[in-house]
Amino acid sequence: MSAVTHEPGSRRMVLTASGLPLLIGLTVVLFGLHIAVGAKHLPLATVLEAIVNRDATVFDHMIIWDLRLPRALIALTVGAALSVAGALMQGVTRNPLADPGLLGLMAGASFAVVIVSFFFGPAALYWLPWIAALGALVTALVVYFIAHWAPGGPTPLTLTLSGAAISAFLGAIISIAHLLNEDSFDNLRIWLSGSLAGRDISMLYVTGPWIAVALIAGLALARQVTALAMGDDVAKGLGVRTGPLKLQLLGVVVVLTACSVTLAGPMGFVGLVIPHIARLFVGSDYRWIVPYSAVIGAAYLLGVDIIARVAIPPREISTGIITAMVGAPVFIQLVRMRAK
Repeated sequence: MSAVTHEPGSRRMVLTASGLPLLIGLTVVLFGLHIAVGAKHLPLATVLEAIVNRDATVFDHMIIWDLRLPRALIALTVGAALSVAGALMQGVTRNPLADPGLLGLMAGASFAVVIVSFFFGPAALYWLPWIAALGALVTALVVYFIAHWAPGGPTPLTLTLSGAAISAFLGAIISIAHLLNEDSFDNLRIWLSGSLAGRDISMLYVTGPWIAVALIAGLALARQVTALAMGDDVAKGLGVRTGPLKLQLLGVVVVLTACSVTLAGPMGFVGLVIPHIARLFVGSDYRWIVPYSAVIGAAYLLGVDIIARVAIPPREISTGIITAMVGAPVFIQLVRMRAK
């Protein structure tokens, strides 16, 4: 009787576990295509040969190692980081519309980088993640306190409205700073639109270890996020210390968001859309939502960046514009579903 009772759950667990390797395989294929596609199309065999047996005298290998491989690695990293950040935020706030962009963290990170550049000039590469993290953290606290003072407290609706208002306000200040000194901000103009073009691999060397630590921490905390998503009272009843857990999750989300903004600028809707796609496969268990979001997010940003590069040749569209064009209709559909 017991075996019969647990059979559907066991079958679902097997299907969920087997789906992850398939998605990883798809991501590897997209990674190869991302490197192969461009102004000069390269065969996948050449891509594989360059990665396995690099020859610095071969021009195609130089293109791959100096230009395309860094961009593909950054797309992979940013997609995974923003998706996991969005999944954790949706779990801890119990808000299906939460993501680093909508709740203001991305705007805060961008604002901090822009303001430091405005007053002190371009910051050293090493300091950029810390500056962005400070901006994201302060913005998250401001959004929370504004929502806390609103009638009804920090509900999903008040958090979303507070985040949208703060994002718009910071965006206006960034625009004013840009108008006051267009020459100094010319280098930031493309970055602020969310772009993977011309990113320096050394930025990944600085931010990569922090993102790796934050992703591991997110995976480790995922089981407790499942309990937290059922409500604070339920989580406490299951033995979860909700206060310390929320602080740890805030730290993870801030690091993932700040490092992603440092690498590629504000990339909207990735953290909002991808966790919902992950739930279609795995349900509401964050032990699976978090790793699925990481893999799907990485594959998604690789695919979107391919579109950004080939949509209107020879020009290139900022990747952030494509993510917004794809994410906006999904966001509208989510709002409609919540309104029903």
